[in-house]
Amino acid sequence: MIESKKRWRLTTPDMERVQAIQTELSISSVLAKILVTRGITTAEEARDFMNMDAHGIHNPYLMKDMDIAVGRIRQAIEEQQKILVYGDYDADGVTSTTVMMTVLEDLGADVSFKIPNRFKHGYGPNKELFQEAHDEGVNLIITVDNGISGIDEVAFANSLGMEVIISDHHDIGETMPNASAIVHPRHPEGDYPFGELAGVGVAFKIAQALYEEVPDHLVELVAIGTIADLVPLHDENRILVKMGLEALRDTPRPAIDALSEVSGVKQREITEETIGFMFGPRINAIGRLQDADPAVQLFMTDDAAEARSLAGGLDVLNKERQAIVKQISDEATAQVDARYPDGPPHVIVMAQEGWNPGVVGIVASKLVEKYYRPTIVLSLNPETGKAKGSARSIEGFHLYNELAANRDILPHFGGHPMAAGMTLDLGHVDALRDRLNKQAETSLTEEDLIPVVEIDIPVRLEEIDIETIESMRYLAPFGMGFAKPKFFLDEVKVASIRKIGAAQNHLKMELAQNAATIDAVGFGIGPLGDELTPDVKIDVIGDLQINEWNGRKKPQLMIEDIRTDEWQLFDIRGIRQVSRWSKLIPEKEQVFLAFKPETVAVFQTLLQQPIYTPETLQELDEPKFHLVLLDLPDTEEQLAEVLTHINPKRIYAHFYAKESQYFEQIPTREQFAWLFAFIKKRGSFDFKKHSDELAKHKGWTREALFFMLQVFFELGFVTLNNGLTEIAAATGKRDLSEAPIYKKRQQQIALEQKLLYASYKDLKEWFDAKVSAKEEELWI
Repeated sequence: MIESKKRWRLTTPDMERVQAIQTELSISSVLAKILVTRGITTAEEARDFMNMDAHGIHNPYLMKDMDIAVGRIRQAIEEQQKILVYGDYDADGVTSTTVMMTVLEDLGADVSFKIPNRFKHGYGPNKELFQEAHDEGVNLIITVDNGISGIDEVAFANSLGMEVIISDHHDIGETMPNASAIVHPRHPEGDYPFGELAGVGVAFKIAQALYEEVPDHLVELVAIGTIADLVPLHDENRILVKMGLEALRDTPRPAIDALSEVSGVKQREITEETIGFMFGPRINAIGRLQDADPAVQLFMTDDAAEARSLAGGLDVLNKERQAIVKQISDEATAQVDARYPDGPPHVIVMAQEGWNPGVVGIVASKLVEKYYRPTIVLSLNPETGKAKGSARSIEGFHLYNELAANRDILPHFGGHPMAAGMTLDLGHVDALRDRLNKQAETSLTEEDLIPVVEIDIPVRLEEIDIETIESMRYLAPFGMGFAKPKFFLDEVKVASIRKIGAAQNHLKMELAQNAATIDAVGFGIGPLGDELTPDVKIDVIGDLQINEWNGRKKPQLMIEDIRTDEWQLFDIRGIRQVSRWSKLIPEKEQVFLAFKPETVAVFQTLLQQPIYTPETLQELDEPKFHLVLLDLPDTEEQLAEVLTHINPKRIYAHFYAKESQYFEQIPTREQFAWLFAFIKKRGSFDFKKHSDELAKHKGWTREALFFMLQVFFELGFVTLNNGLTEIAAATGKRDLSEAPIYKKRQQQIALEQKLLYASYKDLKEWFDAKVSAKEEELWI
């Protein structure tokens, strides 16, 4: 038995609807299952979903204040007033700034941009930067991807005689800034049909209104910002990202070629994963470490050499960011392990002076991934007396609400259920840690502290082929709100398994189901190779991919998690060195069992673990699921009786036998008859003196000779007189098997054949019968 590392939540699609969509659209059952589990339940809906295009882009003037914003911008352009685009330092903010700068420059505006420095100015509108803009003669400020919370800062800009247009997508508070226009997809007085645009999506809508048509040359920027900002890929977002990905693959924009080069990807093969894992981190890295202006310059430039230089700079910063994240993650992990040797508490709060506040959010995410606990990582600054950091949560712990319960020590915080940022006094860090843990102990159950994985596509191996996997691109892009499918395979047989990698920490398997097979690879799960036995049936979840090698394509499953309810037999017979097999035994729930007292003496010092006998099993005070059979029982019934006391998930069969009888076998009846006749003919014989000569003469072992004599003595066929063996006076007819030693030898040989020298398959079948009988008994 192998327990999954996560809690599996499996969604089973309505197979009637799957069949209907599959038949009407002539698509694979896998594609139909994906559509149905995502709420697309008719062929018409599925057709519309897969054929989304620019016709689904909404009229920008449906957005509240769009007409006011466009009118004011056109006025500024006509009057050559100075316009400032005020952006943000993440990928969404950078692409939003680029979109707005592009449309304004195309329309002949006198425009420049500013992006606040994360460390100096913080997020959003900043009075210092607004003052700089005023000093530079700016008349109109257009915020992108920020501004909706800048009530005081907008009022400050107004006091300086500047007007502000806000374009944002973040949550709106009870009060909004006194701006000339607020363009927001969820404006409380608006009725825009889609409220989940990213900041770059809102900037795009203004550009669409200004151009008076859909600006196709900007959709590539929208795709980057939308994917990087993790907004739901529904409705207009899906259309814009789909169009943007197509544009990215052949755009002449130098930035994309340069980013592809430093990321080691081919531009023609860009997908949403390229943006999420390659482009996005590089764009975000600069804002986490310094001013983000060069990222905007990268997207604005028409010079290929400049683009390569700027992209190279982002790549260097990203590597620096990765090194910083690794260092802080290692230090934070060491703190957790040292502070909580028995396991982490319900909420982890780690803090240290010198940690870069620009990356602590990433570190918090890594700690959540490792420990699956709500986590706060803080950078301590003794000069300011403040702790600044980020938090990430898990399902069941509403981070914003839990932090809000501590407003008295958290003067500055913001976020949502799963992520937050905060600043507090150094002296309140310990109090925050204690309070949050007390809160979590009441709101989180033990089950809540086990990671959850959502599984939506059950498949059979015969459904999987190259064409099916390739056709999944028809459903792309995948992302927030439309996650990449996670596939579930039920009761597939492990046909072969081996560890791979220099450290043997990865696993490669061939899985089989009926006549179908698939290669499966699991990174970081190499130790499971010692826990999976031949032909065991497992449930597995993961991602379906195509493995291409030497021009040959094959389906491949990338494993995320494994489980099996089957009990397992581990064959460690014949491995003499205890050190070779003892490390394979799980450290918990183990019981080492010996049937013979002499075996206990042999293994006691080697194992340094308690060794039980059938008689002492009753002393176990808790269930033990990993049974190690150190030696052979005296009878099958004795072993079967043990299995009635222990319901094992795993059995490790060692079956040490000091003196095996299997190869000695039992002398034939002809040999017994010859020996009896020999003694009778001689009258008497001194076996103690002449046994070696007789054994050698007959080609017998000395042990076989004395075994036959013992049988004769037990049956009363011979007696011992002054050291000489003689035929007894009266010997009735008795079968050899009536002798206890003969019967015991028969039983021992049969037992060794059944347990010690049986094939793995036969041994597994023997145990299956016993374990299954026990399980049926428990079930009844």
